[in-house]
Amino acid sequence: MATMFEPSLSITTRAPFSSASALPMADSLPSINFGFEELRERMARFTHRFDDFIAEGRKRVLEERNQFRMNVAELHGKQDQRMKRHSIEILSHKSSAHAQNLAKEVAETSEMHAAIASITSQRDARCAQRDRLRSEIASVHKTISQRLEAQRQHAAYLDAQARHNVPELEFWQDYLCLRIEGAGMVDRLKFVFTHVDERDWDREAWFELCTESRDYEVMEMRPKVEKEKIGACVERLNENRNLGIFLKGMRELFVEVMI
Repeated sequence: MATMFEPSLSITTRAPFSSASALPMADSLPSINFGFEELRERMARFTHRFDDFIAEGRKRVLEERNQFRMNVAELHGKQDQRMKRHSIEILSHKSSAHAQNLAKEVAETSEMHAAIASITSQRDARCAQRDRLRSEIASVHKTISQRLEAQRQHAAYLDAQARHNVPELEFWQDYLCLRIEGAGMVDRLKFVFTHVDERDWDREAWFELCTESRDYEVMEMRPKVEKEKIGACVERLNENRNLGIFLKGMRELFVEVMI
């Protein structure tokens, strides 16, 4: 360490003045070391330590402030979390209640839709049945009307034919030696001829004519005649509806068989 400046030492250590050996005053002065470099270095170290102290203090204050803020924020966060949890619980309860109500409404809606579908199906089935019955009733009415009209026409035809046939039939009965009898069945007539056999005028030949449908048909006969010939006579009858010509033809067939 350099020595500090002491005035007394400077005065005592100064050599006696001699005029003979006169030197420049500046050279004769002793060297004085004030220690400025050491002082500057010490000041610099002090300044550095002071700056470090200030920086450390600032850092500690900032850390404490930040920690305080963090603690405050954490407290607020915990409080917010509690409030959020409470809000979440409330919302969860409301959501659960809403989900239950929604599920109940969905179930009721499904039941209503099922009931509506069932009623609609029943209505459609009944409408279809009603339309079918209406169609059947209309068809039956049409059939009845057609049959009534056909019966009226047939009755008119029979009436007209009867008025025409009665005198003609009497003529053919006398002319052909014919009599008409019932055959024991509805819609059947038995035509009996006599005088068809020259050897026995009382011998009879007969046939049964079915009048059930519009087209006549020979059912039974005695004696037997070929089916082709009988069929030809019946076919002419159904075409021209002339009973007299038919009876005459049948008598001729019986006469041919009995010859």
